[in-house]
Amino acid sequence: MSKRLIQAAACGFALAVCVGDLAAGAKPRVFGDGGVLATIPQEASYCAGQPGCNGGYPEGVAVVDDRVYVAGPATFGTIGKGPSVVTVIAKSTGRRLAEIPIQGENTDYEHALSGITVDGNGNVYALSTQLGVVRIERHGQSYTQSSYATALPDLPACVPGGASPCSPTPLDLPPISNEMTFDERGYLYITDSLQATIFRVAPGGGAPEPWFQSPLLAGNLQAPLPFGANGIKLNPERTYVYVIETFDPDDLTVGHVYRIPLVDAPAPADIELFATFPGFAAPDSLVFGKSGRLYVSLAGSSQIAVLDESGAEITRISGPGGSAIPLDGPATMAFDDPSQSLLVANHAIFGNPSDWSVLRIFVDEKGDPYPNALHGCH
Repeated sequence: MSKRLIQAAACGFALAVCVGDLAAGAKPRVFGDGGVLATIPQEASYCAGQPGCNGGYPEGVAVVDDRVYVAGPATFGTIGKGPSVVTVIAKSTGRRLAEIPIQGENTDYEHALSGITVDGNGNVYALSTQLGVVRIERHGQSYTQSSYATALPDLPACVPGGASPCSPTPLDLPPISNEMTFDERGYLYITDSLQATIFRVAPGGGAPEPWFQSPLLAGNLQAPLPFGANGIKLNPERTYVYVIETFDPDDLTVGHVYRIPLVDAPAPADIELFATFPGFAAPDSLVFGKSGRLYVSLAGSSQIAVLDESGAEITRISGPGGSAIPLDGPATMAFDDPSQSLLVANHAIFGNPSDWSVLRIFVDEKGDPYPNALHGCH
């Protein structure tokens, strides 16, 4: 049976189950309710109890068919600890299926995994602050790793008559990669939270090159983590790149969503303000629903804001209702289409380590498909 026929059969089965539940008088789901899909332990299972075992601080989350991939730990203080790890979870049950230690990290230095994404063939890409982009390919129940893109370059701060390219930041800061997303042509866009830059990698991989830079994405040096550019996604029409700025350079109580035209060489003036979040909400990541609604994780207020296509806020999700673990510093999100729910990485970087988990929250819609997506029921 072809892959598309298998997917169609799976979608039909899911619909039949849903109809059957309604006929049996199942309790209707309520927007914003949810629960824990899986917890992410402080120590990965494969090395638990061993000196230097790494784990916790989940940030990136992505879905391929029946599996959820979670990247971490996304934190500092990893010197001397073991490798970073991608945790593989069964989407239907939350059972831990595998752990993939990242190969090639020099664990004598800081090393972390932040963002994670997938391509149209179902390959997974994990963003390492030390290695760059690591491609993970599944072969049955095993995985192989390869280098897809090198680490982000360390740009000097821009000064009159200075080197180019440079970083439009007030101080010379090192790079720190955060999130990434593909477009339909196969270009990969990566945010740099300390160098006010969005880098782009050509189709097939290689060295990241600056694609867009702006002082508006510089972050705030007074913030607990002085992050500027953070989460990144394309809108459903594939006309803009939407990017989070967690802390405004002039007011650390404010964060923003900006958008930039999806062209090969946008001008610095092309950046547009889409939404602003005051009150130390600290927006972190974002994802589009199939409806065009934009879901923004707010790490500071431990909520998820829901915006319409004009950028106006419709509602916020707190809690979530019915969950044994609350939202705690939520980071990256991905859609579980059959359940019309968001999967949310509970990063809890300043929160409770017992809250490290992936939560599933009902939002009554499917997600905007990944560019060139071949998997899932759309």
